[in-house]
Amino acid sequence: MSIDRNQAILEIRKALKVRSSKAWSVTGGRGTAWGWIEISAPPRRRVEYDYMTEADQAELGQLLGLSAPAHPQGVQIPSQYDYRQEYIDRANGRTPTLYGHSDWD
Repeated sequence: MSIDRNQAILEIRKALKVRSSKAWSVTGGRGTAWGWIEISAPPRRRVEYDYMTEADQAELGQLLGLSAPAHPQGVQIPSQYDYRQEYIDRANGRTPTLYGHSDWD
């Protein structure tokens, strides 16, 4: 089963909102990065250099089950199906059923 980019965006955004009671920016790339997804704080919660606050970095990292806070510019999800499924699971607070792996050298 393949999850398209737009469906993955909707599922991730909804799960993060339900779990944190906050809005999160979950957007798709444009141009050559069209299939990629980025998760970050919405623009109104960003600070200098368009970075997330340390509190949002920590919360997003925790929500996604990462071992560290999220990067100040957000979390980038590559365009492959397995990455999409991994982050849908993470956003829902589940252990991923599939882990993304790169298919490039």
